[in-house]
Amino acid sequence: MFPYHETLKERIQNNELIGYEVVNNYVNGSPRLLLYFESEPKIRPVLKHKIKEYKKILDKIETKFEQITESISPIIY
Repeated sequence: MFPYHETLKERIQNNELIGYEVVNNYVNGSPRLLLYFESEPKIRPVLKHKIKEYKKILDKIETKFEQITESISPIIY
């Protein structure tokens, strides 16, 4: 089994990513990068300390949408 971030990066390389969103006030109040994929699991969160690493990857690809929001995450648990 692949570690979490290796799997996410592989999915990005395989063009499964349809968009991403930086949510500054996620469920527990901290920033997250939400990655949106075509297949399950469709939404994968990335912790604050990894956002810069992913932004370098994401800046090199085109997605159907990208968004930065100040609002609370639309995902409610």
